[in-house]
Amino acid sequence: MSGSDPSRQPRRARRGAALTLVFAGVLVAGAATGSFPEAAAPARKAAGQTDPAARHEAVERAAAEAMAAGKSPMEAAERAVSRSGDRWAAVYSEDEYEEFQDALDGRYTGVGLWARQRPDGRIEVTRVQPGSPADDAGIRTGDRLRSVDGSGTDGRPVTEVISLLRGDALHGGSAGAAAGTTVTLGLQRGGRAWTETLRRARLSTDSVTVRRLPDGVTVLKVSAFTKGTAGAVRAALRTAPADGRTVLDLRGNSGGLVGEAVDTASAFLDGGLVATYDVDGEQRALHAGPDGDTTRPLVVLVDGGTMSAAELLTGALQDRGRAVVIGSRTFGKGSVQMPTKLPDGSVAELTVGHYRTPSGRTVDGRGITPDLEAGARALERAETVLAGLGDPS
Repeated sequence: MSGSDPSRQPRRARRGAALTLVFAGVLVAGAATGSFPEAAAPARKAAGQTDPAARHEAVERAAAEAMAAGKSPMEAAERAVSRSGDRWAAVYSEDEYEEFQDALDGRYTGVGLWARQRPDGRIEVTRVQPGSPADDAGIRTGDRLRSVDGSGTDGRPVTEVISLLRGDALHGGSAGAAAGTTVTLGLQRGGRAWTETLRRARLSTDSVTVRRLPDGVTVLKVSAFTKGTAGAVRAALRTAPADGRTVLDLRGNSGGLVGEAVDTASAFLDGGLVATYDVDGEQRALHAGPDGDTTRPLVVLVDGGTMSAAELLTGALQDRGRAVVIGSRTFGKGSVQMPTKLPDGSVAELTVGHYRTPSGRTVDGRGITPDLEAGARALERAETVLAGLGDPS
């Protein structure tokens, strides 16, 4: 999937940029949020305008003043956020934020398609969720998606195709259409072209997929850190072959719930530091739980779409000497966002700090450099490395 950088979009487009990327995860190919739990925030201190606390206060004040004047608090908050220079800030309507949280909980409204843009600009279905409306209609991996509700998809960014599939125009914003609404897809398989009208439904995401390679290596593909991801990883490890050789594929994983990323780290570590982070200048630390599997040979695959919580996990496993990291430099989003509820129910998420890996490396704006560079043949490189690591027994 070709993602888009919210910092390079107009403010009105950025309003739902992080939301769109999250839905790219549950509907197409990745997810993005760097939010830490709001409960972790200490009391905010008075500071200059560049201080995170001051940015929150400026947005809250602008929204309150707009409310008192009979104007839109959300639009006032957007203007204040735009002036703040906060690259990862976003403002959501109440409905948008609720759906954003649903996505992180592993729920979404859609038809159950994953897709990618081919080099020739055409959109191709890469996966169909079992039991989804798309599955029931007989749509298959490899089918070409020619149009959505009469709008052609060729040459469009995947994020725009997502917007059409979700029915953003029907909703009037970026929260998508409701379950039960219909969407008509133009499809092609070989020489056969046809249309299919599907009814959107409430679906659960499957953030972890497992496959076994012919040489016995277990590949765990984690597409997003939604609720339950760590438990799914642990369940997969319990059923892995005896030799335990494992690939943790985080390519295209642009984040999710930090707690799930830390719990996933705990599956491979026996306690110890996962990351440090600051909130309004106060330093905090995240630690792995005890009794993780510290012996199974492990390779982590990353690329430029590996972001946020996925980078936090990668940095921890790399710094702790627990895994060999293969691929290309990660995106470099190491910021911490926390939400502020506004008078009209909308929510502003502003950056309050940044996290660092166990060795103290800063991720934001730099990313993580893999131990071994690899492109399209990264998985083959991983198999070679795992063969060299030998049997853990």
